[in-house]
Amino acid sequence: MLGYRNPQATANFVNRWRVRAGLRSVATGNRRDTFVIFSGGSTSGGESEARLMADYAKSALGFDGIVVLEEQSRSTWENVTNVIPLLESVDRVKIASQPAHALKARAYLRRQRPDLAERLVPAEDYRPGEWLFAKPLLALYGLWTLRRLAGEPGLSTTGRARSRLSARRAARCNRAA
Repeated sequence: MLGYRNPQATANFVNRWRVRAGLRSVATGNRRDTFVIFSGGSTSGGESEARLMADYAKSALGFDGIVVLEEQSRSTWENVTNVIPLLESVDRVKIASQPAHALKARAYLRRQRPDLAERLVPAEDYRPGEWLFAKPLLALYGLWTLRRLAGEPGLSTTGRARSRLSARRAARCNRAA
């Protein structure tokens, strides 16, 4: 699970939601064989996002499975980079966050370690009706942050189509000049 800026001493609203999404992604019958990685460093000099999320999962939600903390990362890129050594021996990888943020992290994993990205399976981080009023804003923000990843293999074809369109426009402008 990927953390979100957390300046207070307990998990904030976004991190609590990410924990719930991550824990519902853990297969019920496989809890003994599954470990959950909470990833995120400290943003305020206090506890790390990873530790706050793990504490919330255990104390508020009663999660009793295996927990691993990655407490150094300060960005989504670093989240992915820093958990790669922990993923080397796993069969399946689920990345839980808001859907657009998880998409970004999966694209980063594909970029950094395509062999591990082949082990990606869907997490249950999307539920119809959840975040109903905020979802349009979250989707717009997610698309805005994903714009740099346009054309990433396995992400979408939109970026490649946009690049072709831009190339055609440039060619027309050059001919016109």
